[in-house]
Order: sequence, then C-alpha cells, then structure tokens
Amino acid sequence: MLLAKPRGYCAGVDRAVQTVEEALKLYGPPIFVRKEIVHNKHVVTTLQAQGAIFVEENEEVPEGSIVIFSAHGVAPEVYEQARTRNLKAIDATCPLVTKVHQEAKRFAAEDYDILLIGHEGHEEVVGTAGEAPAHVQLVDGPDGVDKVTVRDPSKVVWLSQTTLSVDETMETVARLQQHLPLLQSPPSDDICYATSNRQHVVKEIAPQCDVVIVVGSRNSSNSVRLAEVALTAGARASYLVDYADEIDDGWLVGASTVGLTSGASVPDELVMQVLDHLAARGFDEVAEVTTAQEKLIFSLPQELKRDMRVAAAERSEAAATLAASVQP
Repeated sequence: MLLAKPRGYCAGVDRAVQTVEEALKLYGPPIFVRKEIVHNKHVVTTLQAQGAIFVEENEEVPEGSIVIFSAHGVAPEVYEQARTRNLKAIDATCPLVTKVHQEAKRFAAEDYDILLIGHEGHEEVVGTAGEAPAHVQLVDGPDGVDKVTVRDPSKVVWLSQTTLSVDETMETVARLQQHLPLLQSPPSDDICYATSNRQHVVKEIAPQCDVVIVVGSRNSSNSVRLAEVALTAGARASYLVDYADEIDDGWLVGASTVGLTSGASVPDELVMQVLDHLAARGFDEVAEVTTAQEKLIFSLPQELKRDMRVAAAERSEAAATLAASVQP
C-alpha cells in the first residue's frame, strides 16, 4: 500500500464543518445549511444526525432562522435573499474561494472580460460568476476555448475554480493564450494549495501502482480530479469510493501495489477504514508517501465567533453571579 500525504481535509473544509458543528452547539438544532456544506456523503449524513437540515435554496428556510452558506461560496443575490427573509446568515465560504470572488469583482470594476475556467453548474462557479455576471464567461476545459469572444483583447483575464485539475487548467490557459496573447493571469494561483498538493502526491505514487483508490464522493470536483490524475500519471486503474465496502475485490486481482488517497472533503477515518479493508485482503504493508506539509488553519466565520464570545461572556457572568449568591 502506498498511502498519499497530504490527503483528506483541507483548511477550508475543516473550517466549514466546524462552523456547522459549533453552530449546532451554540444555537441548538435545527440549523439550516444551504447546499451541502462540503461535497461528501459521510460528512453530510453525520451532520444531519446532529440536527443540520440541508436545503437547496433560502426559500426553504423558515423566516428568521439561521442559515449557513456552504464552503463553495454564493452569489451576492443569495445574501440579499437571506436579508429579505430575515435570516441570520453565517458564511462558511472557503477563504480561498472568497479570494477568487474578490478578484472577479475587482476586474469587473475595471471593465475586464473575465474568462472563468471551471465546470458548468458547479456551486463554486455559480457563486463566482454571480459576482459579475455581465463580465464573466465560463470556459469549461480546453474544448470550450473556441467559443470565447471578448470585447477588447487587451482587457481580458482568466480566473479558475479552485478544485480543478492543475494540468488541464494550464492546458486551457495555453489554448486561450494562443487566441488572446494579451490574456492576463490572476494575481496568485486560483487553484487552491490543497487541490494542487493532493494531485502532486498522486502523480508521485501512481506510476508505481496497479490500482489507485480515491476516497471521495462523486459530486466532489477535487476527488474526481484525483481519480483522473492517477490514470494520467500511470496507474493501471483508479476508482472513486465513499466507503470501504464499495471496493470490488475484482479490482485487486493481479495487483501487487495499491495507492490510496482521499479528496479534500473526506475525514481521515474513512481512509483508515479502507486501509483495514485492504489489509484483510493481503495489502497490509503500508508506506506513506509525503510530498508536502500542510499547516494552514482558517478561523471560524466572524458572525459565529462573535456570538460564541457573547455566549462565553454570559456563561462567565452567570457563574460569577451563582458563586456570589452562595457565599456565606
């Protein structure tokens, strides 16, 4: 077994999941969450069991209730809808997605055409495009380049969804540059550090693997990309699973080395379950391959932190009052 590291939770996912957990403790259930907080079946079902209610749109949230926006970000109109319904909104958008939103707003304010590289319909793309719909065109991979039209070839910039294949994105950019030599790039990488790191380590292990198993959900863009990257990098086969019991023993026939990784929205307990499952089938020698160390941590949303501080102060005051009342 070659076990990839980094794998699993990134800082943005960890922050988003903690946001729901802390909101449930602070306010009590139910807590409404617009869309899946992160794209992982296990995380969603676990939070549902604790009292989170996942909805598609703000209209499903009772007026005056608490709603949490997912890690993928939302368009400005979603905030306005929440205000109209008097909802208390807590924004769990990953700060790296927020960075792309800010870039879109800035370039739109300067009247640029923005070519947003990403997958049509993905929640992150919908949210980013919503920041400047009159300026944004979606480019869904290299094949979408030929459809691009711009007003001024000297005022055009590309941005991207944060969870894409690094190689495919760079291929898309190269093709765009052939058509638009003055195309500008974002001030810093839009594809997030976690996506890049997980793809890099998979590229390292894939050539040595007969099979690569990626733990992640099918609606998780970064998990799907990992399975694709494994094949491109030389693995004989790659498979995406949510749980260990989804592994088909037929996949392992004739295999001597199996690679294992997980998407950025996957808790590591699921990876450990896969390791146990494979160990029971003879793959009990595990070597962890590390290509990067990740130490980034994001603080909880300001709205939640503020209410947590108020609640802590109230508890402290109540404790002091109680202590004073029992003094002889």
